[in-house]
Amino acid sequence: MKAVIAFLLIAFTTSASAVSRIDIQIGQLTQSGIQAENINASLDMEGRWQGKAMLKRAELSEVAKNYKQLPVTVTQGTASGQAHFSGSNTQLERLSADIRLQDVAFNDTEGSHAGEKISATVKADIARVKDHWQWQDDIRWLGGEVFWQPLYFPSGGHVLAARGWWQNDVLAVEEGRVVFNGVGSLAFQGRIDTAAKSLTKLDLSGKALQAAQGYELLAKPFLDKTMLGNLEMAGTLDVQASYAGGRVQAFNLGLHDADVEDKNGRFAIYKVNAAIPWSLNAVTDANVGFDGGRILQLTLGKTTLPARLEGWSLTAPEWKIPVLDGVLSLQDISLALIDGKWHGHLATSIAPISMSEFSHAMGWPHMEGKLAASIPLVTYSDGLLTTDGAMGFDIFDGHITVDKLVMREPLGRAPRLNTDISMRGLDMDLLTRTFAFGAMEGRLDGDVAGLELSSWKPVKFDASFRSSPGKYPKKISQRAVENISALGGAGAAAAIQRSFLRFFKEFNYDRIGLSCRLRNGICAMDGVEPAKDGYIIVKGSGIPAITVMGYNHSVSWEELLGRLQRVTQGNRPVIK
Repeated sequence: MKAVIAFLLIAFTTSASAVSRIDIQIGQLTQSGIQAENINASLDMEGRWQGKAMLKRAELSEVAKNYKQLPVTVTQGTASGQAHFSGSNTQLERLSADIRLQDVAFNDTEGSHAGEKISATVKADIARVKDHWQWQDDIRWLGGEVFWQPLYFPSGGHVLAARGWWQNDVLAVEEGRVVFNGVGSLAFQGRIDTAAKSLTKLDLSGKALQAAQGYELLAKPFLDKTMLGNLEMAGTLDVQASYAGGRVQAFNLGLHDADVEDKNGRFAIYKVNAAIPWSLNAVTDANVGFDGGRILQLTLGKTTLPARLEGWSLTAPEWKIPVLDGVLSLQDISLALIDGKWHGHLATSIAPISMSEFSHAMGWPHMEGKLAASIPLVTYSDGLLTTDGAMGFDIFDGHITVDKLVMREPLGRAPRLNTDISMRGLDMDLLTRTFAFGAMEGRLDGDVAGLELSSWKPVKFDASFRSSPGKYPKKISQRAVENISALGGAGAAAAIQRSFLRFFKEFNYDRIGLSCRLRNGICAMDGVEPAKDGYIIVKGSGIPAITVMGYNHSVSWEELLGRLQRVTQGNRPVIK
């Protein structure tokens, strides 16, 4: 040991027959990067001793070299302060320290842990009481930034204070408090098995925690790759939780006037008030209510959502959520966590919603009529969503059926969907007026078989659309003729006498049909029947009659989407 001794004074205080106490003073001592001064100690003849020391400066990068088990490499920083100690014979009985850390920096080779310009104060006291140690500490993080994957703390202002005891391999916290700057205070107590390095018991509670700051600091890093990874929040949170036996035993969450809004625009819920008590081994009743919100651009009205919780399962007979001027009803709700995987089911119905309001909310062209739907039992199991039966939608005075619906990872970043869709008896007048396509009278049937979406974009399907069977007025306007011709691609034209196109605003037709078979980004197109050098999209009938041809059998999906966008936005192609 390298030591520099400024002075050494040993004073003997004697009684009639012996030395009663030895006093030692060391002016300065340097060892392994630690500089201490004004070290005072005393020893009595019964073996009791005590002392104090001023820690002038400790180079933490040098001190840390003696602790190879540290998870990080300390690259800089100093410690200063004072310590008091006492004991008897060879046993330390009490140690207290008041230390200040300045300009501390650390990192690791993986880049998952780092800290810079950290300043903090540490007050600690430990004392032997019979067969165990009692301890208490107060750690105040004053400044600096820390990244401890995935958490990032950009500044200080956090406090950890606790007291407890330590005996054999048990470290107990009898009373603890952690304060997160801007979030609030959490009280806690618990037990740690120091031999196994595991938490065996924990109870914590906090009131009026700030939801916005708490989400950004503590929750968002763990939710980054989920649909909850980019939220804006407001309101306060109360929390109580207990952990024992390697699992959460109970918790109680309370939300007060909370706002939750997805920054990506997918959903928002406002003024949420919730009481969610939960126990692993008991049945509890929870209730969540909100004043309003939206899913995409569909406004939600005020409602309450009661549920029964039993372990990791949730059940509810029915939830009714106002949507625009209608109601979304969810029935027979069940959700359970089994072997770490979520499973659940529900049935759904939609009371008639005004298509005018619905189309406006979605940013679509104006639509008339009502939307109603019934969805049979929907089942979710370990990332896979399926329906038991077909879903039905009443729209455009016709009916749409969605069958064999399967979704994989619907809440993930790359959801996949498979389904079959059939449309029967849609009013083409309502449909074409809605999308500024040009007027058409009649009824339309359609089928989209083997539809496959990846990240909500189509990658495969067999689609066909055709006029419905039966007798009804069949008229098509000149504008619609031009737009249908544009869908047929370059060279498509109306196979009519050219003089007709100047004198007539509408024409009769017998059949309409267009199909697309999508594979690898290419759409193989066809019509109601083949024709020389192409296919027929509109087959004329009567006087004046019209026949519309298509000439491109193979079209890229992106090009076809571009054509649809152009014709529905009112850009008229020129027929030469």
